[in-house]
Amino acid sequence: MHKSSCFSEYDTLKKVVLCPATYMTIREPINETQKQFLKENIDTELAKKQHQQLVQTLENNGVEVLLLTPSEKYPEQVFTRDIGFTLGNQVFVAHMAHDVRQGEEQPLIDVLEKELITYTNLLEDKIEGGDVLIDRNTVYIGVSNRTNKTAIEHLQSFLPTFEVITVPFTDTYLHLDCVFNILSEDDALIFPGEINEDKLKILSSRYHLIEVSEEEQATLGTNVLSIGNKRVLSLPINKEVNKKLRDRGYEVIEVDITEIIKSGGAFRCCTMPILRETPQ
Repeated sequence: MHKSSCFSEYDTLKKVVLCPATYMTIREPINETQKQFLKENIDTELAKKQHQQLVQTLENNGVEVLLLTPSEKYPEQVFTRDIGFTLGNQVFVAHMAHDVRQGEEQPLIDVLEKELITYTNLLEDKIEGGDVLIDRNTVYIGVSNRTNKTAIEHLQSFLPTFEVITVPFTDTYLHLDCVFNILSEDDALIFPGEINEDKLKILSSRYHLIEVSEEEQATLGTNVLSIGNKRVLSLPINKEVNKKLRDRGYEVIEVDITEIIKSGGAFRCCTMPILRETPQ
């Protein structure tokens, strides 16, 4: 049995890394959402409660949650997705592109070592997990301000058996998973108009694309988390997305993390899967 394994965005989630929202705050806004909320900032107590609710929901659904040790130095640490990612049977630890996030790698490495999970260090490369999505033998990687082509080429050298598709998108959004997210072999969520047209053709030939409105993209409607067996964690306020998901046969588990999304990330951003059970 592998200690780490991830071959899709939707197999049954067994083990995941999160970080409590203990020190969550907007110190220097690093994305459009944060600029909007800089004045009122984040109610850290509320963010902590909502995050605990998220952890509880995952545990109630049979997921083992590994928690990083939060540090006051890292106000963005709650977004564990970007610090590393699991592709196939390998865990990669990334290098954070933005200086407000550099150094977040160490608490993740501490947890991996404690759990005896081997990992590959990509510390020279600028690549973040929000830009990396996997579906069986294909890995989609967003080309963004946070993830560059050199890093993608380097990562490719570790993944000889995978098809790697780069997906350029507009720099309005932080990571690929804010405009595109895979739900199953057949379905994916998309916020239209942001992805390079040739790549969009590939995506629409492979998936039934469920469109997210501009209003619900603003509340991170695309950034849901699939935990297996067509169960999806989503925000209660994204009613349209939730209805579309239910119409396609998904069980939508609503968790309110509206305080956390003020910092520009939702369910996928807050979770770094280590182990998903691949169906036999």
